[in-house]
Amino acid sequence: MAASTQAPAPALSAEQAKVVLAEVIKAFGAPENVQRMDEARENACNDMGKMLQFLLPVATQIQQDVIKAYGFSSDGEGVLKFARLIKSYESQDPEIASMSGKLKAMFLPPMTLPPHGAGIGGVAAS
Repeated sequence: MAASTQAPAPALSAEQAKVVLAEVIKAFGAPENVQRMDEARENACNDMGKMLQFLLPVATQIQQDVIKAYGFSSDGEGVLKFARLIKSYESQDPEIASMSGKLKAMFLPPMTLPPHGAGIGGVAAS
């Protein structure tokens, strides 16, 4: 698809963005989507590469199903445009920032830092 044929992201106000975000979060809570996400998580086995392979496509599809009703394209590009729009409101609206964090937590694994000093200048165990 040529870049010139891509439609711009729909212009949503912060209030409209909250409504769409709330609907996306609600969609993740629907029983059939909970089941789809659980199956994808099980297939991923806490492996980051497998998370991208199994979990992200399911999460993207769930979001697409909601946001297409608000003028976003029903493909990965539409989800990216929606994510950029939400990100643009996060610094202006604490409620959007909170909802965005909640949404991300539904499909991104928590990032854990290695213990302080692990693997840095230490002696390898033999």
